[in-house]
Amino acid sequence: MRATPRVCAMLGLVIGATSQAASVLAAEILAEPPSDLIVTVYRAPYRSSGSISLNDLGGFALVTETRIVRLPAGTSRLRFEGVADGIEPASAIITGFAGGVIEKNRDARLLSPAALVAATLGKPVELLRTIRKTGKTERLAGTLLSDAGGGVVLKTEQGIEALRCSGLPETFSFEPVSGLSARPTLSVEVRSPRAETRQVTLSYLSRGFDWAADYTATLSDDGKSFDLGAWVTLANSNGVGFPSAHTQVVAGRINHEDGEVDPIDIGGPILAQCWPRGSTSDMPMVLRFERGSSIGSMKATARMPAAAPAMLESVAAKANRVTQEQLGDLKLYRVPERTTLASRQSKQVRLMDRFSIPVNTVYGADVDVEEDDAGSTPAHRLLRTKNTAANHLGLPLPSGSVAVFGAVGGQRLLEHESDLRDTAADEEVEINMGESPDVQVTANKEKVSVDRAPDMLPLVPGVSLRSVKIGAANRVAISNARAGGIEFELRLQLEAGARVVRADHALGAKNGRPIFFLHVPANETVTVRYQIQHTVDRILRTP
Repeated sequence: MRATPRVCAMLGLVIGATSQAASVLAAEILAEPPSDLIVTVYRAPYRSSGSISLNDLGGFALVTETRIVRLPAGTSRLRFEGVADGIEPASAIITGFAGGVIEKNRDARLLSPAALVAATLGKPVELLRTIRKTGKTERLAGTLLSDAGGGVVLKTEQGIEALRCSGLPETFSFEPVSGLSARPTLSVEVRSPRAETRQVTLSYLSRGFDWAADYTATLSDDGKSFDLGAWVTLANSNGVGFPSAHTQVVAGRINHEDGEVDPIDIGGPILAQCWPRGSTSDMPMVLRFERGSSIGSMKATARMPAAAPAMLESVAAKANRVTQEQLGDLKLYRVPERTTLASRQSKQVRLMDRFSIPVNTVYGADVDVEEDDAGSTPAHRLLRTKNTAANHLGLPLPSGSVAVFGAVGGQRLLEHESDLRDTAADEEVEINMGESPDVQVTANKEKVSVDRAPDMLPLVPGVSLRSVKIGAANRVAISNARAGGIEFELRLQLEAGARVVRADHALGAKNGRPIFFLHVPANETVTVRYQIQHTVDRILRTP
């Protein structure tokens, strides 16, 4: 076997030693880069809406790569470089082999200055020091005594010294180090009956992804319709990007147990700390060498690892329209054109545009019937429509944030921001518009005499007279200070077993809760009175 040349590398540079390591181990094969990529992003299970933080992505993705591999006959160790940092090795599936996969390994140690120094600790190195006066390079054989975290110290024939204490440009020459990769790598041991070139497919789950839907609704001048637009935000916090990938997202909550995945070890900065000669009474010289910095005047020629987390970027893609498909009981949204999920980046693609959607404005309040005096509180306001084709919608709407704009004097101004839940076709769509100070709700209790029949409230349909005990009555007043009449919904919060038995307004039900549907004219107040009956067990327990 031809001897492997020594690899001369500077501290602070990432050394592309993968090819040298492959030549040392004849049975180690490197797969070609992906020729095709499919990335399916699943939303964080417990994040229904809201903004996405690239530093804390709770979703995951199914990554499918198509690669070409050239295998010798027999057993080989096949390396897939450039997989996602958060790959779950147990989920990896490789198809296209004539033989079988014997084992899988996730190589979590990345080639970096700190990792290279740590891997060479206690081993022989060669120190290269350039003499400024002559321009000649002095070579000293030595051994590393401490790693990058505590300041690099080495022992040579001239004694023990710290890196850069001489004040001269210094570099190290390392022997090839195995076990380090320039990029996150999945390695598998495979057995092939013959030497062959095959196209294989690697599929795996990975953490560090997420997506969200962001809507904008623009109300018409009369407030009776709105235009709805939406973007899909894709986020990738991995140190590896996925260029020109077929991208799709899945809406709905899926049970996914990812377990613990050790982070990729990229190493920290190299700390060179020493007392300059002849100045031990002064402060020490501290030099920090991060990834990408250099020692001396040599240039970096090796491939750099992923960008640091601070290199975050948000970009907007072309207005591609996402198409929706069915995935079992989930909804799959497919981006029609290829897009790049770059490393530590979020980007947006267009989800939809719908126009002239009819909408009703509804005011309402939720009242706890057990409170004696809730005081006066503002009502909340809702925009409500039906998710149907007749209303220019009729498609599943994934949950996300929605910003509502109103037109005032020809300007589009923000009125409110809220969340939108997952909404299937033909369901009601409700957009919360916050509180309305012009509509106030006052709730309290009043006494009703059992001896005066005219004071008794009308029975609710379906309730028999003999089963009703007359007691305190609840009173709710709704005051409307707006210039026009409003539609109002008064929803009651009841304890288990309680029911409304008397009321002076018609009582309905919605989503299993009693509700009064009211019309409140402009600058008027509507009062609702009702009585509650509890279960027999509740009456017996009451002192």
